[in-house]
Amino acid sequence: MSEEKHGVSKAALEVDPSETLFAKFARGDLNCAKVYEDDKSLVFKDIAPQAPVHFLIISKTVQIGNCHSATVEDATALGHLLYVAGLVAKQENLLDGYRLVINNGVNAQQSVNYLHIHMMAGRKFKWPPG
Repeated sequence: MSEEKHGVSKAALEVDPSETLFAKFARGDLNCAKVYEDDKSLVFKDIAPQAPVHFLIISKTVQIGNCHSATVEDATALGHLLYVAGLVAKQENLLDGYRLVINNGVNAQQSVNYLHIHMMAGRKFKWPPG
């Protein structure tokens, strides 16, 4: 497996979050392989999966690029994403093990400037994560 992820660049992280592909999915402007959706969040399949099960969880109401851009006003919506992860784990029968990951910045391999949670399952993970 390559150590560099396709699309990772400083330029990609300078795109306004509201103009990203993920924002277009959240607004319903573009289709994606939906796994779960409610009025506050969307879960869809990753197009470049790193595990047999690889979903992305995004907020439909908070459009920020990373964790350090969050404000106290974003806390409830961002907490909802963890609640949704639990719902999806039950829905998709992933209770034997799944990993949640948030990449922040180029060195963490973030490729889309829209805060998102990777939900991966279907294989045994190692510790520490790379």
